Amino acid sequence: MFQIVWIVLAGLVIGLLARLIMRGRQDIPIWLTVVVGIVGALVGNVIASAIGVRNTSGIDWIRHILQVGVAVALVALVAPLWANRHQRHPVGR
Repeated sequence: MFQIVWIVLAGLVIGLLARLIMRGRQDIPIWLTVVVGIVGALVGNVIASAIGVRNTSGIDWIRHILQVGVAVALVALVAPLWANRHQRHPVGR
């Protein structure tokens, strides 16, 4: 149970960092920010493992930079899609 809470909290932090780095307005809900952060963390870990980044006794800066970088790319992809979602399906029609 604690791992799930940790994953959600890490996803929230990584997603919020990605939104801050993107600058400008992203009209995506907080739950989508968490999802983007979790996916960014998972994909960043896969990339880090693929290029040979190993766990260290300190902070894994390269791994975290990759995680946030992937999350930034996902925010850049998801935010316009989320905004266009409301334009394609207007409320009340």
